[in-house]
Amino acid sequence: MFPLEASLRRVVVRGALTAIDADGRVYRFAGRLPGRDITLRFHDRRLPWRMLFQPDLAFGEGYMDGRVTVENSDIADAIAFLFENIHESGDHWVRKLNRGIAHMLRRMQQFNPAPRAKRNVQHHYDLSVDLYRLFLDQDMQYSCAYFRSPSESLEAAQRNKKAHIAAKLLIEKAGLKVLDIGSGWGGLALDLARNAGAAVTGVTLSEEQIKIASARAAEAGLGNQVQFRLEDYRAVQGTFDRIVSVGMFEHVGVNHYPQFFATCRRLLAEDGVGLLHTIGRSDGPGHTNAWIRKYIFPGGYSPALSEIVPVMERAGLCITDIEVLRYHYADTLKA
Repeated sequence: MFPLEASLRRVVVRGALTAIDADGRVYRFAGRLPGRDITLRFHDRRLPWRMLFQPDLAFGEGYMDGRVTVENSDIADAIAFLFENIHESGDHWVRKLNRGIAHMLRRMQQFNPAPRAKRNVQHHYDLSVDLYRLFLDQDMQYSCAYFRSPSESLEAAQRNKKAHIAAKLLIEKAGLKVLDIGSGWGGLALDLARNAGAAVTGVTLSEEQIKIASARAAEAGLGNQVQFRLEDYRAVQGTFDRIVSVGMFEHVGVNHYPQFFATCRRLLAEDGVGLLHTIGRSDGPGHTNAWIRKYIFPGGYSPALSEIVPVMERAGLCITDIEVLRYHYADTLKA
């Protein structure tokens, strides 16, 4: 019997899946709802067993290693098929067990003191900038864009996002001191300096990002107005009129939320304004998918709103606005 047979008969709700095992036997699983028709060929007898007990890791690793191939489509279609069916069919007991264990271990997995945080950032961001140029806009914005209309280009939507952030920061006069926590390749800091006259300090733990951002500041003639530093947010000193953090909070880790917001409170002027832009989760506190934790964002976690707001309040920060951009994020990923 195919190791996943019993599970797949229950899990495949939408579309159809054909699985061909390492001995050439063919298994067909058809759902009751219309959907994609996917064919997977397994070249390793052990992989289906591993998929049964480590579903979040096994399929992706098998695809990378060539131990499973998508015969009639591509990997994007196969992943979409799997997610659609997991969503429709509900949780298998193995997924519930894995989720329970991961939730218990999440504080250990998200333990990010400064040295470890730097290693985690290097894992993801200290890759060739040419890789990121393949899929980002020209300004190298790596977070959710802001689409004023569905027909807008990614470049236009990312410009909208930066203007939207600047408006919320209320930079109403030149010379305000702005701290950009997790300043990336520098695009937002440069725009705030160029368009709002702000004096911006950007901090990141990525050496590659620092090189690109500093070069961009010099090229734009903004070297005296914008400085980028290789520095952990916890080490920053001084007082700032505005603090902004875009797409960095996902790297903080739930253990360190009190420290993050206490640091923001310490650095922010009494009449200051801060803005936090982060990926979130709508299903309450959880854990990071094993694949993402191992290969993409080690130490990372997308928080639930319920995990952020109480900590901000305890830090003495006053929340004046919350905006959810989930549909903008979907359009960003498509673009």
